[in-house]
Amino acid sequence: MDRQKLIIDTDPGQDDAIAIMLALASPHIDLLGIIAAAGNVSVEQTAENACKILELAKRQDIKVYKGCPRPIRRPPITAQHVHGQTGMDGPDLPTPLHTPEQQHGVTFLLETLAAHPAHTITLVTIGPMTNLAAALVQAPETVARLKQVVAMGGAWSETGNITPAAEFNAFADPDAMAIALNSGLPVTLVPLDITHRFLITPDRLEALAKLPGHCAKAAHAMLTFSARFDLNKYGWPGAPLHDPCTIGYVLCPHLFAGKTINVEVEVSSPLTLGATVVDWWQVTGRPPNATFLRSVDDNGLWTLILESLSRLS
Repeated sequence: MDRQKLIIDTDPGQDDAIAIMLALASPHIDLLGIIAAAGNVSVEQTAENACKILELAKRQDIKVYKGCPRPIRRPPITAQHVHGQTGMDGPDLPTPLHTPEQQHGVTFLLETLAAHPAHTITLVTIGPMTNLAAALVQAPETVARLKQVVAMGGAWSETGNITPAAEFNAFADPDAMAIALNSGLPVTLVPLDITHRFLITPDRLEALAKLPGHCAKAAHAMLTFSARFDLNKYGWPGAPLHDPCTIGYVLCPHLFAGKTINVEVEVSSPLTLGATVVDWWQVTGRPPNATFLRSVDDNGLWTLILESLSRLS
């Protein structure tokens, strides 16, 4: 497999941290940089969290860029009730020596796309899609050079996890998601329909605890912390693990299945703001604009994560 050029746009988040570790561990990914998004916590904190992950993994060669500090139009929200005050509570991680770059994350994205051959870079968004939307507004012809966008966001059969109708990343900046979905870019959505089928059960946590290395131990501490909220919320045998599903799809798309269809996002209704309207049966006649994933080989994905984390120190 050729190495895939990747940029990760993220708001760490314990599950974001595992996704970043998965990308760092893969010999098949060339991670060009990380853009911090405002989402689970402020952009200042998510940028620091990304730096902490890179320092933990001894990958200070990868640069972190702060993106947009707030959504396009709606008031900012956070998910500290799930992820803790730092957004990445659980392990005791030191203050990183690795600090974010001065260049804005949107500028980094546009300059990097312009400097590489067209259609060779995948953008993985695992937070609100504000930075991608800002880049599309500024320079749509440059963003069109992306190979694809793989985004954790939206839901259909699983409805919502932050409101009755909306998934968190879509709700945090629905206008940004609408811009991305109507941009003409090849977008793959990894929705709650996938992530609610990828549960970190006690057996899986136990297997993670047995891995060597600081990264695996930190991952175990993070998932143990974040699970307390979801286990109480859902009453399932394990907590869903959202964001690593995107990197899993990039590396092993055969573990997933879905369909290319039309997906729209609600941007105005106070009752259903951020809801994704998924035309699975193509009843509207609207043109397809996203590949919407609906099934996953969760055992295969967990094996990939364990094998990957075992390679990190």
